[in-house]
Amino acid sequence: MPREPRNESISVRGAMTRQLNVMHAVILRDIRSRYFNHGLGFILVPLFPVAHMGLLLAIYSVMDRQAVFGDDLILFFATGLIPVLTFNYISRFMSVSVLANKGMLAFPAVHLLDIVLARSALELTGIVISILLVFAILVTAGSNPVPRSSEDAALAILCVALLSIGVGIVISVISAIFPFASLAYALFTAVIYLSSGAPFYLQSFPEIVVYYCSFNPTFHAVEWVRSAYYLGYPTQYLDKTYLVGWAVGSLATGLLMERALRPQILNS
Repeated sequence: MPREPRNESISVRGAMTRQLNVMHAVILRDIRSRYFNHGLGFILVPLFPVAHMGLLLAIYSVMDRQAVFGDDLILFFATGLIPVLTFNYISRFMSVSVLANKGMLAFPAVHLLDIVLARSALELTGIVISILLVFAILVTAGSNPVPRSSEDAALAILCVALLSIGVGIVISVISAIFPFASLAYALFTAVIYLSSGAPFYLQSFPEIVVYYCSFNPTFHAVEWVRSAYYLGYPTQYLDKTYLVGWAVGSLATGLLMERALRPQILNS
């Protein structure tokens, strides 16, 4: 009897080691296969969000747009773009993770969740590098990227990261059964992007528009990050509980779907 806990502990460690090894193999395969069939192609992953932000901010600068809060246009829009692009890029690339690596499921050691979590780890790494690059660019441009409330900014980014992983798992499971779902979701991310308020200041729109946009969880991520930077930022529509609920709910739903639909995915 006293040996059972030790045997169970060894079994758990063995399972974790197997999963980490499989995830490592999937990550290496993703890195090599996504761009130019070379590992260096991963360099492009963090550059896409940075290029996206840079292009939009360049357009605003040419248009001589003024910052709604503070006196730094670049910082104002960067605080909105970082959370929504984190969500869009992670969840969108996760949505095709199973489709891109479905052949690996033929190996008994590879499980469906290994593929999804490996892609989420890869995309999270890319986004973290992107955020660091944006911070470096902001400092170079003379901006101060340090938030007024570092705790709120960190919690908002953490919630949007969990949300993106949860939604990514849900869409990847659906896409594994219905491949067209990944394309439909990629198109829908444009709606998520626009209704988040990141590319413009939604509070200047009619109240009914802001109300309907507030059903978008990334809207609350944007508002949360901006309120962490700007004292007096209007937060009447910000609902942190709504964002946390979406993050936890989507993650739980995704894991349940992966478990329940695993046989159907393997046979599709």
